[in-house]
Amino acid sequence: MTDQQGVSTVARRELWFLDALACFHVAHDDGQDGITLFEAAAPYGTSPPLHVHHTEDEAFYVLEGELRIQAGDAEVRLRAGQAALGPAGVPHTYRVESRGGARWLNITTHGDFEGFARALSRPAERSELPPPQGKPTPRQLQLMAAAARPYGIELVGPPLEE
Repeated sequence: MTDQQGVSTVARRELWFLDALACFHVAHDDGQDGITLFEAAAPYGTSPPLHVHHTEDEAFYVLEGELRIQAGDAEVRLRAGQAALGPAGVPHTYRVESRGGARWLNITTHGDFEGFARALSRPAERSELPPPQGKPTPRQLQLMAAAARPYGIELVGPPLEE
């Protein structure tokens, strides 16, 4: 949607993506540079499998709570107002470390992460975290890995533990 001055505004649509409440504030197709601005909120302990984005960097900016980010051999803890990068081609993941959960922004380009997230999401039934799915089974991990491949994302290891 575009206002009278040509500024693009995006209708907010919340999704349940794995154990997170997610919203694409700026979608890949909204602009010419292919930027995606994705907001996520997730409960304590949430951590996706270690993965590689082969086509795009993934930036994290924490709004509330604390995330532990692992990228390659480096690990950092981020609190509100702090950022880190999961570079393209480098295995990375995160874990929500704050007991009250966390809320953060992801910024990517090329649309691959966005496509993957949308493929695994469902419309949020309400504006809150989805019912917890728990640790994925080996079969669920196989299905997630198969869904990730067309988007240049490869699962290469387990989620972060305590």
